[in-house]
Amino acid sequence: MLFFFFFQVLNEKKLQEVDSLWKEFETPEKANKIVKLKHFEKFQDTTEALAASTALVEGKLSKNLKKILKKIVAKDAHEQLAVADAKLGGVIKDKLNLSCIHSPMVTELMRGIRSQIEGLITGLPSREMAAMCLGLAHSLSRYKLKFSPDKVDTMIIQAISLLDDLDKELNNYIMRCREWYGWHFPELGKIITDNLTYCKCVRKVGDRSNFASSDVSDILPEEIEEDVKAAAEISMGTEVSEEDINNIIHLCDQVIEISEYRTQLYDYLKNRMMAIAPNLTVMVGELVGARLIAHAGSLLNLAKHPASTVQLLGAEKALFRALKTKRDTPKFGLIYHASLVGQTNTKNKGKISRMLAAKTALTIRYDALGENTSAEMGAENRLKVETRLRLLEERGIRRISGTGKALAKTDKYQNKSEVKVFDPSGDSTLPVVSKKRKIQEVEEQDTEVAVIAKKFKAGMK
Repeated sequence: MLFFFFFQVLNEKKLQEVDSLWKEFETPEKANKIVKLKHFEKFQDTTEALAASTALVEGKLSKNLKKILKKIVAKDAHEQLAVADAKLGGVIKDKLNLSCIHSPMVTELMRGIRSQIEGLITGLPSREMAAMCLGLAHSLSRYKLKFSPDKVDTMIIQAISLLDDLDKELNNYIMRCREWYGWHFPELGKIITDNLTYCKCVRKVGDRSNFASSDVSDILPEEIEEDVKAAAEISMGTEVSEEDINNIIHLCDQVIEISEYRTQLYDYLKNRMMAIAPNLTVMVGELVGARLIAHAGSLLNLAKHPASTVQLLGAEKALFRALKTKRDTPKFGLIYHASLVGQTNTKNKGKISRMLAAKTALTIRYDALGENTSAEMGAENRLKVETRLRLLEERGIRRISGTGKALAKTDKYQNKSEVKVFDPSGDSTLPVVSKKRKIQEVEEQDTEVAVIAKKFKAGMK
């Protein structure tokens, strides 16, 4: 049995002393002097009680409560109704035109009534009261969780964490397998680069001496198969026992099983991401989207983050280190692994990551709070980011004012350079003399020579 209870205040003067109001509810006798039970309404079942409780928690007015309040309004229209939730009080005032009051005094009064509820309500055993409260609390908690197999982001968090763990374990196993079998057949590791193919080939053949008689055409291409068989005949590896080969084959079995499970888990994560956050998946991919959700704790928590926080999620240490040392802050975190950022050149990575984070924040809120499950919004925003990326790569300039959809028209740049000829006179270290001066010096020298020649002839005579 569950009820709606309404109490009437008997002594309003004592309610004015908020700090000492708790003393009036120390015993059931004192509490009965402050308030008394005015009206109660029984619920038909737990489902009806859960609906009423949920409406109260969300600040809404349920049908049952509306009927009861109409009865009270008809009897005591002049009295005020004390409510613990201001939002609910506003709804009651708008729909029923009933005066409501919400203050710290009302909060203390509600706390006192809850502490002495067994003494204020007679004829209801304490054991039944506890059972009713516990049942309603469990029902309300289950409703708040809103459990739905298609809308639970906890599965995404666990799946992406397990996927990362599997990748680490696979790397360790494969490295150990290559190193272990490399003692026996070191040339195989250079010929077969794919890890899964390497393990399948080792598991099927075993000892390198069996390569000559084994058919691995279902695993390797014909050319590589011939290279492997040729290398097996002249291998420099050491001989190992059959027990060693068996342990290596068992390790290869583990690697193949984990790889198959990882592929299955990735498909599961991809389907789950498309069901819970389709627009986020279209924008940044299922792996980056899942890591963002896991880092924030849930899709709803991620939706509360602004675009600047989404851009730097995963780079918190670098951000605070940069702030502490007064250096440049990072431009991206987990969003760096998105395909749109990866295909951008280094110069424009910061701009694209900022725009991608802004559009991603919109898609996250649409997925978390919207009722539509289509991925159209994510596709539209991704197209905008791709257009912006293309413009940056082509060094286009967007018009800042106006619609911003057309490219600003600019004059084509033309390099106008003057061709300069090398002046060889700069290579000479002798002082520069003008041509006129040179002619005058030559004429003077000729006259001096002529005078000396005349004197010489006269002396000879």
